[in-house]
Amino acid sequence: MALDEFEDRGPNDREKAMIRMRSISNYTMGALLIGAGCFFLFPVKSTERFISQYDPTMIKFFGIICWIYGLFRIYRGYKKNYFRES
Repeated sequence: MALDEFEDRGPNDREKAMIRMRSISNYTMGALLIGAGCFFLFPVKSTERFISQYDPTMIKFFGIICWIYGLFRIYRGYKKNYFRES
């Protein structure tokens, strides 16, 4: 009976701060990864000489992977499901 009281509590202040920090880091990394995907998929004149050294198919593939993982990081930051019981 005493253990049931502890199970129904929400996160304490330390856990709230950790959730907020992880959420901010997920949003930031997601935005950076989407930016990197744009960098590889749509090169500008100044960066085109660096990217043209590599296989164009692999560069496009890597840009798409960056976008997908960036969107996943933003979704994970939005959901805030960090202390899930398994």
